[in-house]
Amino acid sequence: MDLRIFTEPQQGASYDDLLAVAKATEDLGFDAFFRSDHYLKMGAVDGLPGPTDAWTTLAGLARETSRIRLGTLVSSATFRHPGVLAIQVAQVDQMSGGRVELGLGAGWFAAEHAAYGIPFPEKRFGILEEQLELITGLWGATEPYSFAGTHYTLTDSPALPKPVQHSPLDPSRFGVPVIVGGSGPTRTPALAAKYAAEFNLNFPDPRDVPARVQVLREACEKVGRDPSTLTVSVANVLCAGRDDAEVDRRAAAIGRDVKELREVGFAGTPSAIVDRIGAFRELGITRVYLQVLDLHDLDHLAFVAAEVASQL
Repeated sequence: MDLRIFTEPQQGASYDDLLAVAKATEDLGFDAFFRSDHYLKMGAVDGLPGPTDAWTTLAGLARETSRIRLGTLVSSATFRHPGVLAIQVAQVDQMSGGRVELGLGAGWFAAEHAAYGIPFPEKRFGILEEQLELITGLWGATEPYSFAGTHYTLTDSPALPKPVQHSPLDPSRFGVPVIVGGSGPTRTPALAAKYAAEFNLNFPDPRDVPARVQVLREACEKVGRDPSTLTVSVANVLCAGRDDAEVDRRAAAIGRDVKELREVGFAGTPSAIVDRIGAFRELGITRVYLQVLDLHDLDHLAFVAAEVASQL
């Protein structure tokens, strides 16, 4: 099982805070450090010292880590022109020596768009679809690239720079692994089957996972893709402890209801978390994102590495 650390810096984190977590992620043997891509806090937190840009952060971490994979879960298609994002991600991939992954979604948080003057169209799925085609097209192109769509037009792009990596869907072409996620019942799985190396089930009720995995398999089969080539992952909150008291303390520190966390998250004693991850493995889930909300509790990561990861 691939265990990844997933952070939400908009809730309050500096670059130095993120660097400390990323270095702990690497030193403790986790597989990857991922972060959300948001510009505004959510809920009753102060969000200080303010937001950090996802791809600026990952560029820095690319030079300050050496092993772990790095990426977003997920970037919003409303934030960046696809041509610019393709350049940014390819450059960070070069800076990391080929360790980057791009999670891309349609965007949903209207308030952060209003706060920073970012347009927020009512209908965004078409934008996401064109961005996925454009970005992967630019990376994989072997000659000048042009595109004429509803939302974007590119004319004779040199389609540079190229990532270090090659596309998981076509190893003959350059490309970074793309992650698509969401709860859409049909259109989002169809996008994943066409463009993605991974589909992420974000914060699902465990009881809903079998049906959603089946929908993904059917989407792959519909386009003639072997479902086993699409990695399926799950992201949910991490709240681990040696005993109930420690679990309760960590839940209180992040302002979450411990009962809810135990029902749907990766919460409880190591045995409970191992059992939940094991149940996901039986459904074909091979990657787990552990959402870490208290970025100053590095002992939490060390405990999970020693007591949970060692049992998987």
